[in-house]
Amino acid sequence: MKLLIRSVRIVDKKSAFNGQVKDLLVEDGKIKEIGSQLSGDGAEVVEVDGLCVSPGWVDMRVASRDPGFEHKEDLTSVRAAAAHGGFTEIVLLPNSQPVVHSKDTLNYIRQSGQGGLVKLHVAAAVTRNAEGADFTEMIDLHHAGAIAFTDGEHPVQNADLFLKTIQYLAPLNALLMNRPEDRQLTLYGQMHEGVTSTLIGMKGMPALAEEMMLTRDLKLLEYALEKSMYQSDVPTLHISLLSSAVAVELVRQAKQKGLPVSCDIAAHQLAFEDKDLIDFDTNLKVNPPFRSAEDLSALKVGLADGTIDAIVSDHNPHDEESKNLEFDHADFGITGLETAFALATMHSGLSLENVVEKLTSAPRHILRLSEVELAEGANANLTFFTPDEEWTFEKTYSKSRNTPFLGQKLKGKVKGVVNNGKQEWYL
Repeated sequence: MKLLIRSVRIVDKKSAFNGQVKDLLVEDGKIKEIGSQLSGDGAEVVEVDGLCVSPGWVDMRVASRDPGFEHKEDLTSVRAAAAHGGFTEIVLLPNSQPVVHSKDTLNYIRQSGQGGLVKLHVAAAVTRNAEGADFTEMIDLHHAGAIAFTDGEHPVQNADLFLKTIQYLAPLNALLMNRPEDRQLTLYGQMHEGVTSTLIGMKGMPALAEEMMLTRDLKLLEYALEKSMYQSDVPTLHISLLSSAVAVELVRQAKQKGLPVSCDIAAHQLAFEDKDLIDFDTNLKVNPPFRSAEDLSALKVGLADGTIDAIVSDHNPHDEESKNLEFDHADFGITGLETAFALATMHSGLSLENVVEKLTSAPRHILRLSEVELAEGANANLTFFTPDEEWTFEKTYSKSRNTPFLGQKLKGKVKGVVNNGKQEWYL
């Protein structure tokens, strides 16, 4: 593959070319040259008005449903959706059937994406079947290539089990990811507990359920680690899907203490408030739920001041039978791979550079992945996009259509991805 991209703006804080408009020559999977008016002899030439390039994006939270629920999503369709969303690497949750609690299942998924345009990283379960009872063989799974440990869609409820997991993983320099939710407090809950839930007669899910569990997790992290481990270069605990103002402040304080903790939010969390559920659209039924305007404002402040490290899609595909139901019977979740960048661009309040950072270098640092450099001689792991382009989301490459954004006009469009000597363009 020999590819020349003309007049592309480089968006990468760590690149010497950051903010500059350059030609980019890619050959044999590497960035051969960055410069002006480069020769395109024998190369495929791409030139698009307003085109930008950054290191390939990483999504830390994707449900693939394969193996076991391939009618909702499989490893082929999830890679297609990821590529169209600009992601060259994605982390898959372990909540398949069987759950990723053995090396066999882990290897099946990892090998599926080996050498492809989109690399698949696999998070293994903390407990067998993600049921919160018996530990998996985490050391074996770690050495087999598990990028992190989490029970995914099932937050770890048992405090002793959570504590022992931290103690188990810290010497391995392995990452625990957990979404904070006290499920006794959210039992039968359908949406954020507030004025709107009261008006429409829905059982609420209080922000307190997130905040109490997050307080527990941070206290146990502090208890488990010696002070000498506080200043670790990488986090020991990653908090998934913050949604409340108090939760953001709790993480902010933990970081000020020096605790090795990081966190993310879902891109769609920036686009809605709980009042938007007044019409019972099941495509807006997510967990954690859309919360109040005050919570949304706090999320944006947390993004701006660096408390929130990364933005994820929380891609959660469901078939018609799981979503086209009465609101209280529908499953939680939105498909998000193809819209995450646009939503972050439109609703985060961040500069383009900072949006890209939360999709690239920040998740790579958290996950212990090698940095991707926009430099001559570096591997070409690249995402191309036009941040100011308006477009209509008319077709999804996911097997599932549970998104409120189909047919909607968005801003910020992915134009192509290059990785592992392969390329796709959406011009």
